[in-house]
Amino acid sequence: MTRAASGTITQSTPIILLQDVTKAYHSGEGSLVALDRVNLRVWPGEFIAVVGKSGSGKSTLINMITGIDRPTRGEVWVGGTPVHTLGESALARWRGRYVGIVFQFFQLLPALTAVENIMLPMDFDGRIPRRNRYARAMHLLERVGLGDHAHKLPSQLSGGQQQRVAIARALANDPPLIVADEPTGNLDSHTAAEVFALFEELVNEGKTVFVVTHDLDLAQRAQRIITLADGKIVGESTSIRQE
Repeated sequence: MTRAASGTITQSTPIILLQDVTKAYHSGEGSLVALDRVNLRVWPGEFIAVVGKSGSGKSTLINMITGIDRPTRGEVWVGGTPVHTLGESALARWRGRYVGIVFQFFQLLPALTAVENIMLPMDFDGRIPRRNRYARAMHLLERVGLGDHAHKLPSQLSGGQQQRVAIARALANDPPLIVADEPTGNLDSHTAAEVFALFEELVNEGKTVFVVTHDLDLAQRAQRIITLADGKIVGESTSIRQE
């Protein structure tokens, strides 16, 4: 297979490519296969939702794509980069530049204000000049409708507001790929719909969004729905909204 140069993303190259990916966890009680020979292609600009029951392998799949965990066998390519081969330092640099991650429990630093939380990834990556970081963080807060809350601590924000700050933080270094693991799991239905509307806007602006969700109604807002069961992809469909 011909691939783009490492770190290069083109419309003819999958932004996510998994080839025969297996992840097994071993313990004294035996082995648990969390992913079983998974093959997957996601193209630049797609909005993908992954659904499945608890224990189906959804979070493990996210961990493969983001480099949080490594496959037991198989290859993981993201943005033209062989993620499965990277050492920890290279992995941290790659993740900071190419992937924005949104977690279910927000993962905001409690001692930092909203704007400071968004500036933090810029400080680690270093590509955005220091003099521009505050202005960019403020722009992103305005983008998610929270410009008036820039100097509040996470504890002073609602769950929905914290998640929007987390999405703004994921956009801090302008990554091409946004990966979200159950981003609406702790939100009410109205706020969850607002979060997915924001994802739709990001896709319309050219981002690729890959979301794991337990909410089948919200999954219909994605362009493509992938169903996992027992560590395998058992179904794939186009959303009714996209047909």
